[in-house]
Amino acid sequence: MQRIIPCARPLSIGASLVDDGVCFAVFSRHGTRVFVCLFDEAGETELALLPLPCRDGDIHYGLLEGAGAGMRYGLRVEGPWQPERGHRFDPTKLLVDPYATLIDRPFRWDPALARHGAETAALVPRCIVQPLPVSGEVRASEATPPTFLYELGVRSFSMRHPAVPPPLRGTLVALREPSVIAHLQRLGVSHVELMPVAAWMDERHLPPLGLANAWGYNPVNFFALDPRLAPGGPVDLAALCAAYAEAGIGVILDIVLNHTAESDEFGGTVSLRGLDNAVYYRHAADDPARLVNDTGCGHTLALNRAPVLRLAMDAMRHWLRLGIAGFRFDLGTVMGRTETGFTPDAPLFGAILQDPELAHAILIAEPWDIGPGGYRLGDFPAPFAEWNGRYRDDIRRYWRGDAGMAGALATRLAGSSDLFANKHRGPQASINFIAAHDGFTLRDLVSYERKHNEANGEGNRDGDNDSHSWNCGIEGPTRDASIEAVRGRDVRALLATLFLSRGIPMLTAGDEFGRTQHGNNNAYAQDNPTSWLDWERADDELTALVAALAALRRRHTLLAADTFLTGTGEPPDARWLKADATAIADQDWAGLDAFCLLLHGATESLLIALNRSMHAAAMTLPAGRWEQIFTSDGRMEGMLPARSVTLWRKV
Repeated sequence: MQRIIPCARPLSIGASLVDDGVCFAVFSRHGTRVFVCLFDEAGETELALLPLPCRDGDIHYGLLEGAGAGMRYGLRVEGPWQPERGHRFDPTKLLVDPYATLIDRPFRWDPALARHGAETAALVPRCIVQPLPVSGEVRASEATPPTFLYELGVRSFSMRHPAVPPPLRGTLVALREPSVIAHLQRLGVSHVELMPVAAWMDERHLPPLGLANAWGYNPVNFFALDPRLAPGGPVDLAALCAAYAEAGIGVILDIVLNHTAESDEFGGTVSLRGLDNAVYYRHAADDPARLVNDTGCGHTLALNRAPVLRLAMDAMRHWLRLGIAGFRFDLGTVMGRTETGFTPDAPLFGAILQDPELAHAILIAEPWDIGPGGYRLGDFPAPFAEWNGRYRDDIRRYWRGDAGMAGALATRLAGSSDLFANKHRGPQASINFIAAHDGFTLRDLVSYERKHNEANGEGNRDGDNDSHSWNCGIEGPTRDASIEAVRGRDVRALLATLFLSRGIPMLTAGDEFGRTQHGNNNAYAQDNPTSWLDWERADDELTALVAALAALRRRHTLLAADTFLTGTGEPPDARWLKADATAIADQDWAGLDAFCLLLHGATESLLIALNRSMHAAAMTLPAGRWEQIFTSDGRMEGMLPARSVTLWRKV
């Protein structure tokens, strides 16, 4: 008869392979007993329910002698059922070990997961004990800074890719196909930013609608890859990181450390809730039964508490050891929340910045959540970079034609010093983007004035209501060649603005060739052709334009310098000019449609000119000989084409 015996307290949490078996260590402060459920090799039959015999503080632990790699297990925890005090222990719930690095099947929502006293063993994946592969190709301390980010969803990118064998589509293995790597290299991508790959579960309202989560921003476990993306487990990600490192491309992981799929008080008990709901999630100070919802997902992880902070830190180190170069943190403001609000001195920030592995990783925050004071753009500590939502909005509004936006665009073009300079951070703190997974695609931005999210089953109520978009005269698809020409011109001007701005440009996969989601600006529930990239209709000329713009940034380092412009020096490092080459006075900015930025560096001088008007503008170049090295739309002697961006180099 199997039993778990006492042992020395393990140094690590979770299930660890040791010489004489498997050591288990599980955190639960308010749980009275923790059990390990053993399953057969197929993971179908529960063989034994074994209590962990030892407890030291909040860690329950023990040794299962003779056990080894491949063993399938789950957890159950006894403790008080006192929702009014935040306790939701229920031993009928099979729980996934939050430290498990491999699970045997995807999560699936079922109402029984939320019913107290309902057995759930048939509904919950089994954890699998395994040794971990370690990629020797990339270490965080060796990670090179990003110069061109490419945001990519594994399934949306690969499900319709003609060069990917059908059995591999939708998986990490698909991203190692030579044609995929060649595409990234053609574009000049420095780092791929993978949308979440950790095991997730559909939001409970989606299955009745026949929909599924397409993005992965609803994790259950922070260590295990979703089996749909990685049938081979961690080795699939380690192999991807190694292959991309050989190709000169880093891999950044979009990680969700703000909530889990257990959701609100009506959600399931699948892992952390059953282990210790009162510790892992934040509750209202005046009402322990009420979950704090700073995420919009029903609850918020309490990352200022030591056990939760350790979980987050251990998860990040786990991914780094597989070869990940860094992280983009979803709803990153949650990372800095304490009981009194957001602070850049929050415990998790301090832990990351003193950690010898994580301090040298690439760190990118989405600097907002929906809680009080949740928009914190510019407030994250160095060396964090931040998704610059102000950049996105100001660029869109300028090109849409909103009044008085030339000055705002100039600030963004120059690196957003208003947001980062006072914290002694340079332009590379700004992740510049015009479109991302959340919102309109770049093509839809100029094709739809309003969102069209009816397919999401929420009556078109979900998604952003003010995307600063425009349709160039007709809403949605059209056979009018003149409107298609205007849309193409606007897309090219937007791309040129992005790549000629100081900061780090980010492009979402497919925007380089004109992907559309047919006006859906919240396609999180569209794991179908709506969000899958249509490679057969890819605009190769637009792809070539993106590649050319990325090459310009590499060739002309003045465009990507990590310093803010001062207007000082001899000659000045920057001058803002009207199209007639005269200086722009402060009172001139409000009425400008066309203007120029003259840059002087140690080895070259460049001139960037923008014209958002529907008409060409007369153009006078500054003194000297100038060579036009790029234009987003046509070449007109002595003129700036309508709706265009042009770049000159002094020769």
